[in-house]
Amino acid sequence: MPLMPDIDLAVFDIAGTTIRDSDYVNLCLQEAFTSAGIEVPLPQINATMGLPKPIAIERLLEEAGAEGDVDSIHTDFVQRMKRFYLESDDVAPYEGVEEAFATLRESGIRIALDTGFSSDITSIILSRVGWDSGVIDAFVSSDEVERGRPYPDMIHHLMKELGVSDVKRVAKIGDAPADMNEGTNTGCAMVVGVLCGTHTEAQLSEYPHTHLIESVRDFPKLVLGDQ
Repeated sequence: MPLMPDIDLAVFDIAGTTIRDSDYVNLCLQEAFTSAGIEVPLPQINATMGLPKPIAIERLLEEAGAEGDVDSIHTDFVQRMKRFYLESDDVAPYEGVEEAFATLRESGIRIALDTGFSSDITSIILSRVGWDSGVIDAFVSSDEVERGRPYPDMIHHLMKELGVSDVKRVAKIGDAPADMNEGTNTGCAMVVGVLCGTHTEAQLSEYPHTHLIESVRDFPKLVLGDQ
């Protein structure tokens, strides 16, 4: 097995990667479209996962050939997501994620999250699972940078915040094509797809990546070996 690069920063996606997602995000977005009188199939919505949600909505409207107000559909989606993450008993990390974070941090690797969600949703999620203090080192949402995925802006933001200057010491981990493209466009040393979320191995294999693993709990062994 080839030696893994030395990693200083691991940037993880949220929904479908570190926080459980059994189509909750897709369903909330579909419901927001339905409420606006527009029917969009779930597989079509799933293909936009990881993108900033206003961009995803705009793209889906174009694909549907439908007239719709991006801002109003996005506002509806945000309210549905807030209710879900505040109230649902299903909001929890995937098994082994917190232990993986602890192992990585003990080895000197900083942990950051980035997401296509807006910052108001992200803050609710992190508070709900207790990650708003002491579990991760930094996070950024797509509305806090000029461009969200697949552009490098969120990873560059996190690198600057955490004092990491070399992108070849950064790993990007996520469950969607937008994550793979973001990591690749940034030039990350590792671009790792996880198969526990929105896309299958066959689907993710079509996008640029360095590794595919079952879940985040497998990442420490991948990057640290058996130490």
